[in-house]
Amino acid sequence: MLLLAILIIVHELGHFWAARLMKIEVSEFGVGFGPKLFGWKSRKHETRFVLRAVPLGGYNAFFGEREEKEPDPADPRRFENQNIWRRMFVIVMGPVMNFLLAFVLATGYYWIGGIPTAVGVDPYISGVNASGPAQEAGLKAEDVITEINGVNMLDGTPDTLLDTLAGYREGDPPLRVKVQRGKETLETELTPIWNEQEKRMMVGVIISGRYRVEYEKATFESAAGASAEMCWRAAGMILNALKNLVTTGEGIEDTAGPVGIISIVSSEVRSGGFQAFLELLISISINLGLMNLLPIPGLDGSKLLFGLIEAARGKPVPRKMETAVTLAGVVLLLGLMAVLTFRDVMNLFR
Repeated sequence: MLLLAILIIVHELGHFWAARLMKIEVSEFGVGFGPKLFGWKSRKHETRFVLRAVPLGGYNAFFGEREEKEPDPADPRRFENQNIWRRMFVIVMGPVMNFLLAFVLATGYYWIGGIPTAVGVDPYISGVNASGPAQEAGLKAEDVITEINGVNMLDGTPDTLLDTLAGYREGDPPLRVKVQRGKETLETELTPIWNEQEKRMMVGVIISGRYRVEYEKATFESAAGASAEMCWRAAGMILNALKNLVTTGEGIEDTAGPVGIISIVSSEVRSGGFQAFLELLISISINLGLMNLLPIPGLDGSKLLFGLIEAARGKPVPRKMETAVTLAGVVLLLGLMAVLTFRDVMNLFR
C-alpha cells in the first residue's frame, strides 16, 4: 500500500507542480477515492488538500471542477480555456514524474550501494504443484535446494539442479535433498516421476532464479549512467510485454490489479527486504508512467491525443464527444479492474 501511495502521490504532484508553474488554478489535490478522511486548505493558493478512504488513486481538480456553483464556461481560469500547450505540459508531467522518480531512486541506489554485476544465478522454488513429488516431500515455495546426494546445486547456474532432477531414472534410490528455508536447513527425500507430456522426469515444482551479483563502487556520474541504462532497459521490456499482450495474448495470465500487485510486493519484500521494495518501486513507477502515456480513454495518453488533435485542427474536439469517449474508457477500465481484482482475490485462496 505504501508503494502504491508513493507512486500515486508522485504522479499527481507532477500534474500539480506543472499547473502551478503554468499559473493554472488547482481547486483540490486529492489522494484516494471515496469518503473524505481529512484535509486542509492552502491560504496562499486556495487549494484544498484531501486524503480519502480508498488509497488506490489520486486526482487534481482544476478550477470549476469541484466548486459548489458552476462557474462561467468562458471563465479564463478553467483548465479547458488555457492555452493548449500549457495544458499538454500539465498532463504529460504526471508520467514524467514517474520516470524521474525511477531514475532518481535507481541513481541513489547505485551510488550508495554500488553497481551490481551478475556473476551467476541461484535457483529457487517459486511454486509447488499440488499432489506432486515435491509437495509430498514437504517442499514449499521460496525453498532453496542447496544439495542433492551431496552435490552442490548452487554453482551459479540453474542447469545443475535441472539436469540432476531430469537425470533421475526409474528404479534409482530417492534423491537425498538438502533445503534452505529461511534460516532453517532441512533434509528430505525426493523421487521424480516420468511426465509423458514433457518426456522427462519431473518433481512438480516451478524453478526460478535469483541473480548472484557483485557490487562495484560507483561515482555519481557512473551511478546516473547505470540508472539511465536500467530505466531504458526496463521500459523496453515493458513495451515489448505490452506488444505481446495485445498481438498474441502472451502474458495475459500474469496481469494483475491492485490486489495482485500488493500480494506480489508483499511476497517479494518478505524474501528480499528493503532492496526488493526499492527495485519494485522503480520498475512499477516506469510501468505506471508508460501505461499512462497510452492513448486509452481516461488516461493521460488520451488527453494528450485530444490535445494534439486540437492543436492540428486549431479548435478543440467537441466537448460532448471527448466526455463520451472518456466516460466509455473509464467504464471499461473500471470493468477491467473489477475482473482483475476478482481474479487476484481468487488466486489468494488457491
